[in-house]
Amino acid sequence: GRGKMAAGAAADAQARFGHSVKGLLTEKVTSCGTDVIALTKQVLKGSRSAELLGQAARNMVMQEDAILHSEDSLRKMAIITTHLQYQQEAIQKNVERSSNLQDQLSHLLK
Repeated sequence: GRGKMAAGAAADAQARFGHSVKGLLTEKVTSCGTDVIALTKQVLKGSRSAELLGQAARNMVMQEDAILHSEDSLRKMAIITTHLQYQQEAIQKNVERSSNLQDQLSHLLK
């Protein structure tokens, strides 16, 4: 009778051990799943920030282009301004000359 009881107790212990191992495995699988989810979220967040960084870099390049374009435009405008100043001076000299000529003509016609 005792052998049977011992075998029963052993089987019971084994069942309990199996149960706890199952419990531990379930727990581990669950925590592993949670870790995988957290890792996935982190990776997605990382790729999102990489995307944002890329976008920022592209925007900076576009702004740099715009700045260079503006600088170029400013240089061209400065050149044009200089040309206009020369033309204005030339026109002023011509006006002075023509008023001198008018003076001379009026003196001659007197």
